Amino acid sequence: MTITIITLAILAVFVGALMRTVFGFGEAIVSMPLLALLPIPLHTSVSLIGLAGLTVAALTVVSGWRHIERPVLIRLAISTVIGIPVGLVMLHLAPTIVITTALGIFLVSYGVYSLLKKRIFKAIDRPLLLAKGWVLPFGFASGALGSAYNFNGVPIVVYGTLRQWDPNRFRGTLQAHFLISGLLIVTGHALGGLWTFDSLKLYAFSLPAILLATMIGVFFNKRIPAKKFEHYLFIMIIGLGILLLIPNGQH
Repeated sequence: MTITIITLAILAVFVGALMRTVFGFGEAIVSMPLLALLPIPLHTSVSLIGLAGLTVAALTVVSGWRHIERPVLIRLAISTVIGIPVGLVMLHLAPTIVITTALGIFLVSYGVYSLLKKRIFKAIDRPLLLAKGWVLPFGFASGALGSAYNFNGVPIVVYGTLRQWDPNRFRGTLQAHFLISGLLIVTGHALGGLWTFDSLKLYAFSLPAILLATMIGVFFNKRIPAKKFEHYLFIMIIGLGILLLIPNGQH
C-alpha cells in the first residue's frame, strides 16, 4: 500500500468524521464511497470505518447523554444484535460489484429522500410509529446495514424523523446508539475475520485525523447553521452514489 493510498484513505476518514461530528451522522455515507474508489479491499474499508465510527461515537456521546430516549435505545440494541450476523453473511457472500452497486443505489435514494423529507412530512403534524414494536425492524436494519456497510445510523435517522424527535433527543439517542451498535459491529467484524493488518494500520494512521475532525466538527456545529450545510451534504451523497454506479468507478 503506497503512501498516496494511505493519505487518501486518511483524508476519506477525516471527511467522514467531520460530517459525523457536525451533523450527528453520515461518516460512513461519505467515507465508504470515497474508499470504494481506492484500490483497497472492501473488507478493509468496512472494518476501518467501523473502528473510526466507534471512535467518533466515544468522543461525542457524553455531551448528549441526558437527552437519550432510553427505552427506545434498549430495544434498538436488542434488534441490532439480531441484524449483525445477517449483514456479515451479506458481506461475505455478495460479490464486490453487487455491494458497490447496491451502495450507489442506496446513496442516491437516501440523498433524494433527505432533500425531500421536509416536503414529504410537511403535512404531518404528529409523530408516526408510536407503537413500541416499530423500533425493532429499524434496529434490525441498523445491525444488518452496519455490519455490511457501516450504515448503522441511516435506519435510525429515518426512524427519528418519523418520530419527529426534537434536535437534542435526536442527537443524543443517535450518538448513544452509534456507541452501542458500533461496539457490537466492530466485535462482529473482528469475529467475522474482517480485521486485517492493513485495516488496523490505516486506523492507527487515521487516529490523529479523527481527533482533529472531531474538534473542528464540534466548533462548526456550534457556530454554523446545520440546515444550510445539510443541503450540500445530501447533494454530495447523491453525487457519490451516482459515481459508484458508473462501471469504471468500481473495482
